[in-house]
Amino acid sequence: MSLFDQISSDIKAAMLAKEKVRLEALRNVKKFFLEAKTAPGANDTLTDDAALKIIQKLVKQGKDSARIYAEQNRPELAETELEQVRVLEGYLPKQLSPGELEAELKKIIEEAGASGPKDMGKVMGAATKALSGRADGRAVSETVKRLLG
Repeated sequence: MSLFDQISSDIKAAMLAKEKVRLEALRNVKKFFLEAKTAPGANDTLTDDAALKIIQKLVKQGKDSARIYAEQNRPELAETELEQVRVLEGYLPKQLSPGELEAELKKIIEEAGASGPKDMGKVMGAATKALSGRADGRAVSETVKRLLG
């Protein structure tokens, strides 16, 4: 079952279970999926890779929004955002722990033959491809800087 079909099925289940937060989060995702499917050149298809990228983007936006709400002393809005983020994270691959991330990046640095900060671009290119969907870009960047620095 494709991710698009899974989300559609889960929307029905959330409606039946009257899970308001889950339903809102999933409907939002489906809206972005439909926009991607109907975009020029998409040929009415959405690959699971493209769907995962959309979900990752929405998770990042949700976390950023929650942080801003918290800074503006709006904890109720921050909590709602974080609840929706938790729903979406259930559809993403298991994220690497900081230790696992560091181990993977050490391998990538060794394979790339990187020796210092000047090789960061080369390492980041390889790391972004290898760790796509399994690690946050900011965490990857910070860890690479530390390892090469």
